[in-house]
Amino acid sequence: MQQGKLKRELGLWDLTFLGLGAIIGSGWLFGAQGAAVDAGPSAWIAWVIGAIAVGLIGLVYAELGSALPRAGGIIRYPQYSHGPLVGYMMGFAALIAYSSVAGVEAEGMRQYLQAQWIPALGQSTGTMPSVLGWFVQFALLVIFFLVNYWSVNVFGKVNSVITALKFVVPTLTVIIFFTDFHVGNFSSHGFAPGHFTGIEQAVATSGIIFSFLGFRQAVDFAGEAKNPQRTVPLAILMALSIGAALYILLQIVFIGAVPADALAHGWSKLSYTAPFADLAGLMGLGWFAQVLFADAVLSPSGTANIYLSSTSRVIFAWARTGTLFKIFTRIHPRNGVPRPALWLAFILAIFWTLPFPTWQGLVGIVSSATVMTYIIGPVSLGAFRKTAPALHRPFRLGGASVIAPLAFVIASLVIYWSGWGVDEDLTIAQVSVFVLYLILMGFKTMPSDKIGYGQQLRSTIWLIVYYICMFLMSLFGTFGGNGKIAGPWDQIIVIVFSLIVYYWGVASALPTHAIEEEDTEEQFDGASI
Repeated sequence: MQQGKLKRELGLWDLTFLGLGAIIGSGWLFGAQGAAVDAGPSAWIAWVIGAIAVGLIGLVYAELGSALPRAGGIIRYPQYSHGPLVGYMMGFAALIAYSSVAGVEAEGMRQYLQAQWIPALGQSTGTMPSVLGWFVQFALLVIFFLVNYWSVNVFGKVNSVITALKFVVPTLTVIIFFTDFHVGNFSSHGFAPGHFTGIEQAVATSGIIFSFLGFRQAVDFAGEAKNPQRTVPLAILMALSIGAALYILLQIVFIGAVPADALAHGWSKLSYTAPFADLAGLMGLGWFAQVLFADAVLSPSGTANIYLSSTSRVIFAWARTGTLFKIFTRIHPRNGVPRPALWLAFILAIFWTLPFPTWQGLVGIVSSATVMTYIIGPVSLGAFRKTAPALHRPFRLGGASVIAPLAFVIASLVIYWSGWGVDEDLTIAQVSVFVLYLILMGFKTMPSDKIGYGQQLRSTIWLIVYYICMFLMSLFGTFGGNGKIAGPWDQIIVIVFSLIVYYWGVASALPTHAIEEEDTEEQFDGASI
């Protein structure tokens, strides 16, 4: 079969709308209530913290994405800086993080359809899908798959139109909800009933980090962007800035719109099935509630469509490292779509629609798994500053010596705030992947021709120590752990430990970077180890 190549057809606004389309999904429909439950009236502060946290990480990837515009760059950068073993581990974490989002968004769409129009889509108790509801979720994923299957250009243009449309309703929500705004709600049961711990918890698990993670789309599609050295960093910053402003305003109007009687038992007892639509109904705005229900289908559909596509790029990038089956590097010669990778992304998205926890339960897993892939970005940037000083950097991050370690620390805190229940499973999974790689190394099935196994281990051991120590901190800390390390000492320890590991990680980089100048998507011929 003739090997195709990725097509550079996405412009600045296409990339920006990819980011915004991923940011404005089910997060705006459920995140405001989730944050209010954890943090009460101070929930808007959690959105500010989340925006700053992801913004710092975004700045790191703005430099990496402009200097090395690669499809699925989040996996490729650690391979270039620390070798195939680190790339393999990041590939696994990214696969969990990316593949689950389309399923999560389909779940959010089904919940809104169930709440307003088709009760038979859910079980009589709770929010789990009925058999019919699951098949509806499956059908939605099939539609997203077909949109992605035909052409990246069609995908990009369809997404731009959908994103522009779905941006209108959240903006109207902010304007309309300000007409029935109760300032007294901001002191109801105290400004921060959960104290700062509640704010931190909201950042990690209520959907805030989950909502902002869409910035990475510009990085994932950099291999298909026109003039990526300019458009990738601009798209990252524009999508994050616009998304953050909108989400903070949505949180403020949500707090102000909650009726006083609904707060009789405190913010932690809020439990709306469709938060903004339910509030619109209570405000006597039945017509706008219907608009919100309609948008509740449109918004997640655009995000699910984007993530199904970006998951295929992550799989493609992982296969490009030589540590995943080379069939996933194949690109259709006519339309430039990595179709085998897209098929796997589709199958994994279906898997995530099986009877797992609800939307709220899944976002903690998605957010923590994603941030686990982001911790390597600041380390790779620091490593490239040493090993590739002559690398052309159209966007050079000023103050990188401060911003990169700070981004690593913040990412570590988000992982810690996710809590023991989430961190336990993900850490065990990552260490298991490391052990699996060692076993495969023994059978000589992993690449070592350019980077020996000894060097791969030396460049990876810092990451394993990091995972194990974060596992122990989560176990003994105050975020779902046994509390033997009391706050705020637990977080202070995480901060100090993260700074040590960051500099250790930079020092553990390959002596000579593994970037190949000819390694561009256009020239790739499908070869893989």
